[in-house]
Order: sequence, then C-alpha cells, then structure tokens
Amino acid sequence: MAAGPPDLVDYAQLAGDAAVLERVYELADLDRLGDVLTETRGLVHARFAFSNAGTGRPGASVEVRAEPQVRCQRCMQGFALKVNGSSHVEFAEDEAADASDAQREVYRAAGGKVSLRDLAEEELLLALPIVPACGEPEGCRNAPSLSGDPERAEKSDAMRRPFGGLKELLKKT
Repeated sequence: MAAGPPDLVDYAQLAGDAAVLERVYELADLDRLGDVLTETRGLVHARFAFSNAGTGRPGASVEVRAEPQVRCQRCMQGFALKVNGSSHVEFAEDEAADASDAQREVYRAAGGKVSLRDLAEEELLLALPIVPACGEPEGCRNAPSLSGDPERAEKSDAMRRPFGGLKELLKKT
C-alpha cells in the first residue's frame, strides 16, 4: 500500500516555495473534537497556503470547511452544522516569539516541522460556535415549548419576573 502525503512538513521550506497544500481528514481522526461532536462521521477539507510573513517568519493561511454533527444547546439534539474557517498563522520555535507581537497568531512548532492535521484541527475548533444551536429560538425544531400548557407558561412567566411581588411587600411595611 502506498503511503499518503506526509503530515509533518518543513514549514520554512514550504513558505520559501510559496506552496499550497490541500488535505482531507476524517473527523474521527481529530481527537480534540471528541467532546464537541455527536457523531464522528464526516470529513474536514483543509487548505494550507504557505508564505513568508511581513515579520520575516514563515507562515500559512489555513482554511477549513466541514459539516460536523454537533449538539444543539437548546434542544440537545444533534444537527449538521456547515463550518468554514480561516486564519493566518506564523510559525515560531521559542516562547519569545509568542510574546513579541500580540497582533499576530503565532503557532509554536518544534524542530522546523508542523503537523498539517493539528493545524486543521485547531482551525476547525476555532471555527465552531461556543454554543451551537440548530436554529433561531423560535425555530429550534426540538426545543421544549410551553405554549401548549397554560399552567407551565404562567409559572415560566412568573419566573422571568423575580421581583414581581416586591411592590406588594413594600406596601405592607
């Protein structure tokens, strides 16, 4: 069986060559997404455009697109979410480079090599919403509804006004 393209690449050489690489990864192979996904089937399409940044450091524009199954935080059901993300990173080997410029995203890499899969995984994590929702609050397909039960609706309405009875209490004193 022939080996696929390498995952660990020499970022300085690729930046010098202004190389553009494209990779496709299985969501199941991206370990840090395990807690976020409801299902691990699917693919992540990643594109890496390497170049030398204005700071003189090698860098890359990283773009990802995927449609992972995530959990809606309103109805707690899984749904497919189209995700597109992109950012520009600069590579550095030491911590001093990290702190030198707060305006740039610096990616620490050791030994002149960087894992393309790790870059794609991180970009996908950054592109995912903190609180996924399958629709607008009114349109969430499985969100609990109080409209059919007037008694629960009254309780819910009272809960939204925690100081509603305060006026009556102040009149008594």
